[in-house]
Amino acid sequence: MKSILGTLALSAICLTTAQADSGGMMPRYVPQAYTQECAACHTAYPPGMLPARSWERVMSGLDQHFGTDASLDAATVTQLGQWLQTHAGTYKRVNEEPPQDRITRSSWFERKHRNIDALVWKHASVKSAANCAACHTGANQGQFDDDNLRFPPGLDARLRRGWND
Repeated sequence: MKSILGTLALSAICLTTAQADSGGMMPRYVPQAYTQECAACHTAYPPGMLPARSWERVMSGLDQHFGTDASLDAATVTQLGQWLQTHAGTYKRVNEEPPQDRITRSSWFERKHRNIDALVWKHASVKSAANCAACHTGANQGQFDDDNLRFPPGLDARLRRGWND
């Protein structure tokens, strides 16, 4: 019985790690504070999209979080920080820390969006590259595959060209 329980526990850990390393999926367990606090202002990014060192800096600088004071109480910072560290990306595409720890400045993000016209990010229905849900219908569930893309409302044909890569 002990070996079955041990195998099940190890399988659960491996599944969680695989999801974190996919970068595009949210781990099975997401702290309620992550959804309440982080997703209140932007996409609740899957932790696998940044390496652990980047998440550490993000969480230690919440008072100046990309131009906004996103401070949280110490217990919440500890809880979310540990969760982000546990599920941080460890695979090849996120080994490199992006400039300013911005997901949208990472080499993989820029490569995937290289054909998107800069005007798209400024369009009224998009507002910034950080608004993943403007184009990725599953962004809030951590799904960013190309099969679930949509054109943001009001985007003219010229600006839609980037979706044809």
